[in-house]
Amino acid sequence: MEKKYYTTVGLEVHAELKTQTKMFCNSKNDPDEERPNVNICPVCMGHPGTLPVVNKEAVKHVLKVGVAVGGELADFTEFDRKNYFYPDIPKGYQISQYKYPLVSGGELAGVKLTRVHLEEDTGTSKHEEGDYSLVDFNRAGVPLMELVTEPVIHSAEEATNFAKELQLLLRTLHAGEANMEKGEMRVEANISVSDDPGKFGTKVEVKNLNSFRSVGRAIEYEVERHIRMIEKGEKIEQETRGWDETKETTYSQRKKEDSHDYRYFPDPDIPKLWISEVPEFSRENLAKEMPELPWIKREKYKKYKLKPEEIEVSLQHPTLGDYIEELSREFKEDIEHVRLAANYLYSDILGILKSATKAGETFDFSKSEKMITPKQLAEITRMLKSGEISSRGAKDILAVIMKEGGDPKKIAVDMGLIQKSDPEALKKIIEKIIADNPKAVSEYKAGKLNNLQFLIGQAMKETKGSANPALLKELFEKALA
Repeated sequence: MEKKYYTTVGLEVHAELKTQTKMFCNSKNDPDEERPNVNICPVCMGHPGTLPVVNKEAVKHVLKVGVAVGGELADFTEFDRKNYFYPDIPKGYQISQYKYPLVSGGELAGVKLTRVHLEEDTGTSKHEEGDYSLVDFNRAGVPLMELVTEPVIHSAEEATNFAKELQLLLRTLHAGEANMEKGEMRVEANISVSDDPGKFGTKVEVKNLNSFRSVGRAIEYEVERHIRMIEKGEKIEQETRGWDETKETTYSQRKKEDSHDYRYFPDPDIPKLWISEVPEFSRENLAKEMPELPWIKREKYKKYKLKPEEIEVSLQHPTLGDYIEELSREFKEDIEHVRLAANYLYSDILGILKSATKAGETFDFSKSEKMITPKQLAEITRMLKSGEISSRGAKDILAVIMKEGGDPKKIAVDMGLIQKSDPEALKKIIEKIIADNPKAVSEYKAGKLNNLQFLIGQAMKETKGSANPALLKELFEKALA
């Protein structure tokens, strides 16, 4: 019998927060700045005699995350000094939170959370060819949220889904963009494997995971490595490992530190915080400012019968979600009408917009200039549902509006796309088609039922596509009975 192994994963996620200035000074927080060492000041550079001042907006962002995940918001909190030396930390310590985090507990995407706290980011080391490195301190002191999960994740897929949901939450709250490719959100995975379901294996931390794919692949690789070592009887070291994106392997960096190695102690330069003394930090006031959260939107979109992939793209592009909401209002919550309009929105309209996106640019629905309005799309789908136009006609009208604009009904009339639905007029055309195609008619009557589609097609040609095919089918069946 094949031996069973049990994987346990806990995540530590760092996400830069969207604020005008850094965490403890008034230097600009600009993740897109490319010039090195321009957004710095004596405070974030750790010059003697300087004093940090807490960024109120950063605290508020973390508290809102706490409200969203159902965590416990601290009343008393403080900042601590985490002492370690590295060239990108100008003070020789990082201001973080240790014993009293802003948020304790909570749950996101089915994963229980340990804590969410606030700290400052480090600078960026740039290793040049040769024997030296350079340090850019623009990022030093940027507000950084750290979220720690409980060790309750059991697969790479579950970990990746959690990271995606956290990114979506941060964007929904306007707390941060969390672009992993820019380093605005970094994931570290603590992984252990055991052959005993009642015990954890030796924990290994993997750092430098800067994409969702890397999160999944690194966990999968480590699980396989642990199992191989267990089966060989080898000892797994508790350590910190890096992720090599090119080789898709982990490599040893250093032995894992414990918290006491950092000699945490309360920062004497920063006053203690009592959250209840700041009215706008109360849970009630924070809740009033909260937007509709992703999981609530997801359930709402399901009611519109949107496909899972349509729901996720609407959550990622809020203006697309707003478009669906406006369609719903246009149709007064008529689900079938919304679903019909959504077919054209997610296939035809997005297809046209994406094809118009220039090479190298990222498609952005909200910045599309030639955009059909929900009102125009609603009018097209109403005409389609009533039988005034065909599905082909709907696509043609969409293409014209997105190129030139205009009124859907007028375009349909001008292009001759209004379907003929006068039974008396269509009966004369049907009589002609039957007379012109005796062989197809006789075969149909003999049981070759597919010939009916041929006859309908001939009638559509005769009317230049303007006849209502459903009505044609009904009239042909009566005529040939």
